[in-house]
Amino acid sequence: MRTKTIPFSPPDISELEIEQVIAVLRSGWITSGPMVARFEANLKDYCGVEQAVAISSATAGMELLLKVFGLREGDEAITTPYTYTATASIMTHRGIRPVFVDVKQDSFFLDEQRLYEAITPRTKLISTVDFGGVPMDYDAVRAVVRAKGREDIILLSDSAHSFGASYQGAKVGGQFDFHVFSFHAVKNLTTAEGGAITFRDNHFRGKADLYQELKVTALHGQTKDAMSKMKAGAWKYDIVTDGYKCNMTDIMAAIGLGQLERFDAMVAKRRALFELYSETLLTKEWAKLPFRAAGGTETCYHLYPLRITGFSEEQRDRLIQLLAEEGIATNVHFVPLPMFSFYQGLGYSIADYPNAYQQYANEITLPLYSTLATEDAEYVADRLIHHVERLLKRMAS
Repeated sequence: MRTKTIPFSPPDISELEIEQVIAVLRSGWITSGPMVARFEANLKDYCGVEQAVAISSATAGMELLLKVFGLREGDEAITTPYTYTATASIMTHRGIRPVFVDVKQDSFFLDEQRLYEAITPRTKLISTVDFGGVPMDYDAVRAVVRAKGREDIILLSDSAHSFGASYQGAKVGGQFDFHVFSFHAVKNLTTAEGGAITFRDNHFRGKADLYQELKVTALHGQTKDAMSKMKAGAWKYDIVTDGYKCNMTDIMAAIGLGQLERFDAMVAKRRALFELYSETLLTKEWAKLPFRAAGGTETCYHLYPLRITGFSEEQRDRLIQLLAEEGIATNVHFVPLPMFSFYQGLGYSIADYPNAYQQYANEITLPLYSTLATEDAEYVADRLIHHVERLLKRMAS
């Protein structure tokens, strides 16, 4: 009887990260300082962009962008219902009712044709979502706004899942006006909590110094950071906007720097496990395998989102319970936003997004992380196949 449990997505923390955090704690400087600056510089190099702003979460990064560019009640912002709530709640915080565009049939990604139809004169922002490590088709979205004559619309990629992914041969991070990454504990690269905004144009829309404006807005609108203020005689500062408090700390950045050193190896392990699952399931007619790579675009292997042909929502939920009884933790990505009470209260209904519901109803996300042992992944695949085929047999009888 197997007693070992397999968690869904624990962080991969090595002695390198631990030692770097200890060094920060001993340094006497634990909030935003030299480690954050180093982390931002390394992020810029990795993503091949002009600027990277490290912040306390991906949510905070998206909120900062909406504030800095003045989006407010009366404006329209378009996104997908197939995402985590952060993508849309940043809009409601600004008094904006999100315009949801359904995903394409048999796809986790927003439908570009429906996007064209959803753009109005009030549209100020389009926020697409990279899913499971796979980038959105950024060029297709740019083609839509060009065809609509609306290249003034800000293009924001919620790239929370896709740090390390590639789009047409280049690392994700500079394809849209802005990309926002998450470094939450379950992500491929973690800083415990945390995130980053990346972009190519530091003078976007006429900004004198967008990087500096974002840094100031992330620190209460204060013109000097804590390190600058602590210098002898340098206590004076100004408040230039009603900013937020969402700066990254040196403790968090120390974890991130260690993770970056090991990142390629961690992604390689994820890739091997991803391929193990796919090779095992390839001959199963009921298995709809997730995207891996094509045409220079490659997932970063953040999730393994499997869909099971013929399963209803209830049968998928039963499968999750059966695997849990064997010590295997799985997940679902995502529950479409119109299925939640908050969004129903705003007047949304899942009936208006049938493709999103169909993607959700038979999706199960398998454990995939760099510390997952190969034999444990094999066990997951074995038990998955066992239970799916038993359930399908019952359905057929």
